[in-house]
Amino acid sequence: MIVSVLWRKRFVFVLLLAGVFFLSAGWAMAKDIETDTTDTIDTYYIDVSVATIWTKPNIFREVDTPSTTNPADLRKWTTSMTYQDKLGLVGKLETQALYGSKATVLERQGDWVKVAVHNQFTPKSDIGYPGWMPAAQLSKEKSFENQLHRPFALVTSPTAWLYEDKHAKSEFLELSFNTRLPVMQEFENEVLVATPSHGKKWLKKADVTVYKTEADIPAPTGEDIVNTGKKFLNLPYLWAGTSGFGYDCSGFTYTIYQANGILIPRDSSVQAKYGTPVDRKDLQPGDLLFFAYNEGKGSVHHVGVYIGDGKMIHSPNSSTHVRIDDIEASGFGKEYAGARRYIK
Repeated sequence: MIVSVLWRKRFVFVLLLAGVFFLSAGWAMAKDIETDTTDTIDTYYIDVSVATIWTKPNIFREVDTPSTTNPADLRKWTTSMTYQDKLGLVGKLETQALYGSKATVLERQGDWVKVAVHNQFTPKSDIGYPGWMPAAQLSKEKSFENQLHRPFALVTSPTAWLYEDKHAKSEFLELSFNTRLPVMQEFENEVLVATPSHGKKWLKKADVTVYKTEADIPAPTGEDIVNTGKKFLNLPYLWAGTSGFGYDCSGFTYTIYQANGILIPRDSSVQAKYGTPVDRKDLQPGDLLFFAYNEGKGSVHHVGVYIGDGKMIHSPNSSTHVRIDDIEASGFGKEYAGARRYIK
């Protein structure tokens, strides 16, 4: 795999997942979307607000149906599940992918396809995070792909409506935070964007920020990371979630960093291997905190974001939501396994 290097004024992140070579513990993984060299023959784009990626094809339950259709209704799905329903997802989901995201099809089985979701870095695949999803949730329209060189609108509200009309009278699709769509035209209060299969639609300017390239996203401070995370306080946990409709622990950290222009690995166990190691006495807001089995000596199973004063913001488990906890009082303290810094 050819890996491009994204140089920014304040950090350098390098991805070498072909065998996962650790060149430096102080370097993070990254990939330049604009110079992606993956063969485009089997490249598609996510055509629903959020695509849920499963461990196997066709294993969803009746309650999960809203997440498997096109259009998908993530709000209906996440709000209709009971605690037991949410527990039933554990081990059955891999990750999620946002509207307009790139995915490579690896395998087909009936109405389902195995894909690798680009820009979700993992040792599981050198293309992206692998898993199964309904083929109907993918699009391959050249007209959309031809617009990807344009500036993009980054959704900065927890969720935002995509509209049929400039005056926002007719709702088309509710999008997640961190969704990126090519900008066709920018107005004072609205942005006209390209969509994977439905032509041009409208977003409210208040819900997005427009950037010419990924490199133009301002360098964040640790406080910026924390404040981004606080947008989601009280949002219910969702296993494998990476959207404003629900996060798991590492989906939360991955997303709030990516929205601030820093691409880190998708899973907590891999996030714990990159960045710069930080002593506990030197923690700063924005640092990632890792927790492991066997009182911190085993495998990493959880990640949170340090906010200062011995506290962290995190998305703990299916019984709760994104929240701020005192590290020691939360019960995670005895499992503390170290910290990593991805910000200069």
